[in-house]
Amino acid sequence: MISPLAYIHPEAKIGKNVEIAPFVFIDKNVTIGDNNTIMANVSILYGARIGNGNTIFPGAVISAIPQDLKFKGEETIAEIGDNNLIRENVTINRGTAAKGKTFVGSNNLLMEGVHVAHDAYVGSGCIIGNSTKMAGEIIIDDNAIISAAVLMHQFCRVGGYVMIQGGTRFSKDIPPYIIAARDPVAYCGINIVGLRRHGFSNELIENIHNTYRIIYQSGMNTTEALEKVKEEIPSSLEIDYIIDFIQKSERGIIK
Repeated sequence: MISPLAYIHPEAKIGKNVEIAPFVFIDKNVTIGDNNTIMANVSILYGARIGNGNTIFPGAVISAIPQDLKFKGEETIAEIGDNNLIRENVTINRGTAAKGKTFVGSNNLLMEGVHVAHDAYVGSGCIIGNSTKMAGEIIIDDNAIISAAVLMHQFCRVGGYVMIQGGTRFSKDIPPYIIAARDPVAYCGINIVGLRRHGFSNELIENIHNTYRIIYQSGMNTTEALEKVKEEIPSSLEIDYIIDFIQKSERGIIK
């Protein structure tokens, strides 16, 4: 299962049933779990922590040092969960002193050419399209769909269950359950198709829709709109998530 043409540092820890193709480079201070497939010309560098059941396609580079001039060689890692598909030429940098870790969860699809910068956090169940680039210390919550060639500014957060149109650029937060598109980026309604696919009830979808109608179409400022949401929309985990997301947004949400 391990090609003699691969290089594996003697200190690297490799789990059971791992397939390693020719010309793979695995550095020291690397831990790889069970049942992973690592295709040709993959580089897994110092500080990588890879879970179980992942497939990493040719040309991917995992845990390279950050593209950040403040990085001074501190001990940091890049952690990847389980059952991810990491396609060709994906790059995932390790963390800096800011957070110490770049994190990619489980059951994600990172398509060709995706870049995950230092100290980023990508949840689970996400789909990230070809050539999408994520800057340092961003956060993507679970089950987000980010289309191709999206540019995400540092420190931004993307909420769960969103759909972001291809080619979108943004420097503010994108709250959960919505569609974000256009140039400049704007709120374009809720992600009804995605919510139905994930089993959201019609009643809950309507409550989410009404919440965003208040936030985006009432003419109120954000604080007033959130108070009106609390008064008029039945409380649920999903509605509380929207409110909490917006209240904690440091960059502000897209308009």
